[in-house]
Amino acid sequence: MFLRTSAIAATLTLFAAPAFAADADFSLTNDSVKGQVNFFDGRSDIQAGAGYTYHEGSRHLLNGDFHAQGRTALGNLPTTAGIGFRGLAWDDDDNLDGGAIGIGGFGTVNIPTVPGLSFYGSAHYAPSILSFGDSDDLTNIEVRASYRVIRNAEVFAGYRYINTDIDGASGDLNLDEGILAGLKIYF
Repeated sequence: MFLRTSAIAATLTLFAAPAFAADADFSLTNDSVKGQVNFFDGRSDIQAGAGYTYHEGSRHLLNGDFHAQGRTALGNLPTTAGIGFRGLAWDDDDNLDGGAIGIGGFGTVNIPTVPGLSFYGSAHYAPSILSFGDSDDLTNIEVRASYRVIRNAEVFAGYRYINTDIDGASGDLNLDEGILAGLKIYF
């Protein structure tokens, strides 16, 4: 019940994003849809965000992010990087639910020779000690290539992988996995 109420709150937050957010992105895989709101832009020293994913088969995922971020360079390529935490809670109608607080980071590399082109990657891992419910550990990885079509919008394509080992079982569960496509709007 708590997770469903939180999912409704997260959905309403996504619709209210223009009032208090720096950007919002929406992505689709073959089996899921995700909305993410980030509250600060790339010039801020911190980044906080919230997201909701609905996965086919009545699986709901909520994430909250908090990272220290800064601008740097990878070779001669302008880069924004962040290190911090991603909390993820999930509920599956098969009487499984859990979550974790993953440690990791993200990076966005801009390609100056092709204005508008950038590459993004994030990775977060939560060992057993930072997992709860039916999760024994959790891995969350996303990579994507983006192209800024206009000043305040970009399209992207990539791959998302969210996996957890099931506590007390010999298997694991792919919470969300697949090739994705989406768009990001800057406010």
